[in-house]
Amino acid sequence: MQFADKKEAVDYLAAHPEVLSIELFLIDANGVPRGKLLHRNELLAIYENGRPLPSSILALTVQGEDVEDTGLVWDVADADCWTYPLAGSLTLQPWRTHPTGQVQVSMHPTQGIPAAPADPRHVLVHAIDRLKADGFHPVMAVELEFYLLDQQRDANGRPQPALQTNGVRPQAPQVYGIYELEQLQPFLDDLYAACALQGLPVRTAISEYAPGQVELTLEHRFDALQAIDEGVRYKRLVKGVANKHGLQACFMAKPFSDQAGSGMHLHVSLADEEGNNLYASEDPQGTPLLRHSIGGMMATLFDSLAIFCPHANSYRRFQTGSYAPLAKSWGVNNRTVSFRVPGGPAISRHIEHRICGADANPYLAAAALLAGIHYGITRQSDPGAAIEGNGYEQATDFLPTDWLTALQALQDSAWAHEALGAEFLKVYLAIKWREFRKFNAEVGEQDWRWYLTHA
Repeated sequence: MQFADKKEAVDYLAAHPEVLSIELFLIDANGVPRGKLLHRNELLAIYENGRPLPSSILALTVQGEDVEDTGLVWDVADADCWTYPLAGSLTLQPWRTHPTGQVQVSMHPTQGIPAAPADPRHVLVHAIDRLKADGFHPVMAVELEFYLLDQQRDANGRPQPALQTNGVRPQAPQVYGIYELEQLQPFLDDLYAACALQGLPVRTAISEYAPGQVELTLEHRFDALQAIDEGVRYKRLVKGVANKHGLQACFMAKPFSDQAGSGMHLHVSLADEEGNNLYASEDPQGTPLLRHSIGGMMATLFDSLAIFCPHANSYRRFQTGSYAPLAKSWGVNNRTVSFRVPGGPAISRHIEHRICGADANPYLAAAALLAGIHYGITRQSDPGAAIEGNGYEQATDFLPTDWLTALQALQDSAWAHEALGAEFLKVYLAIKWREFRKFNAEVGEQDWRWYLTHA
């Protein structure tokens, strides 16, 4: 684990005398940033001696409630665990009304005990290190789809797409629409400016397959950990910039039953130490190493689905003809499969992992993906024949489409306990089972609509 040098903080404070507050955040199991708002006078001490956070900060549900079964609450007296800043994460939050900084921290491997094994970033570091030990350097990029919504609900109390600058609320998908991007120009201008300020390599903006749905791509990085750090910070930034514009950036996997879901596509290849792409081949299906990698991801897919799709809502995204995958499948230049090998020159050959919803924790999703690749390489797993044509019509080995089945598969998986860490999985599963029970105990609008009169 590489933490930041004190000089980074000294230089930052000298360059930004206007900044009086700094947001310190850590990413929890659900991908939620949690932390504190600090005074600038507290910053140097964090770089010198770390900052204690309670062990329970990594034992919370998505609603921020303690989960005692994690063993990180009363069993350890909610002990202080020391965190340290991550190099390159100290920057500005330009969406704030007053000059405010931002720094991301992670648990120290030893001083952060007992919470350190539950830190999602540690799980990813372990997965990367296992591949590097065998001579493989993962190269990754993150694509995140999201909806821009009004902060005000409609007359029925439901979320609604944000008004465009022309005062009209979008109704049609208008996928790839240029006019739709033009209507988002004030938001996109601020978003690109904020990304430039934070050093986030944001590139293409796309109007996606639903009213108000947008995707911006992030550039691939030779350092996979850097790519995922940037994906995490980008998500935080999008929410902040949207809020500044009176909007809500929604990363739910399926916020509307009659519209497209939002995915997080992870792009991955393996390189040698010099950066040469080990998947590169004139064959569109790539090298044997690429196919073994897909085979491993397919073999471990069911075991890790509760990582890729961590919430009840995640499973509503899996619908035929929705551009969301339905089965263990792969293909070349084919968006109807789970693992897509995009077209392009040989040097760019890589895999697009299309399983995750936008609600997945990027650290954990990337860790499970890379652990699956490692499994496939060590066993030379065969992915079978590539799908040609409509993958929905040819699907056979279907994904589970319910949260319970996925959670049970993760809990029972010997591979997951070894690859992701038994201590981490104890915490993660305790959180998810608590959320599962609470979600299913809640009576709401759908129950009343279906059963109130005729049951």
